[in-house]
Amino acid sequence: MCGARASNVNRDVSAFDRFAPLYDLLMPATDDTALRKGLAVAGREINRIVEVGGGSGRAARSVGAVVVDPAGGMLRRARRRGLETVRASATELPHPDGSLDAVTVVDALHHFPNRRRCLAEMARVLAPGGVLVVREFDRSTRRGRALAAAESVVGFDSAFYTAAELEAELEAVGLDPRPIEYGFETTIAGVATGV
Repeated sequence: MCGARASNVNRDVSAFDRFAPLYDLLMPATDDTALRKGLAVAGREINRIVEVGGGSGRAARSVGAVVVDPAGGMLRRARRRGLETVRASATELPHPDGSLDAVTVVDALHHFPNRRRCLAEMARVLAPGGVLVVREFDRSTRRGRALAAAESVVGFDSAFYTAAELEAELEAVGLDPRPIEYGFETTIAGVATGV
């Protein structure tokens, strides 16, 4: 990470640290059904799961995931919920190659620096048959365009995919994309096919 992008990412993390006390009050509930459908396409039993960019753990709690996030304020909220947490960036996960059965990212990918590198990093930690489930806002929808504009106005360095672009990115990092749900909130799973 370098230059303006690095400072924007640090600004996003700082904003989430400050926003942590209000986050769960203002954010809508997670769609557990879409996450579970995504996890169901895995080619292996799911025992070890992390949520990258998991913030306060609102989604991790529903699927039994460890929360990985760079924002300390958000992790404190997750720990208060009784969740295991790891402070780390999506660009450098502290997990060994092939060590996880599933990774989830819920409403957070648009905040990640160098999204391709982050997706590759998440693919790296998946065991063969493991699954990456991404629930993200599709910028090609009317609400997606409005959200992208609003996040820009408040100073976030957000970058949103369309569903087709997200599928292509998952394929580019070696995962087999499996569409789960299309719309403003799109869910795409990517299954690790490596041996």
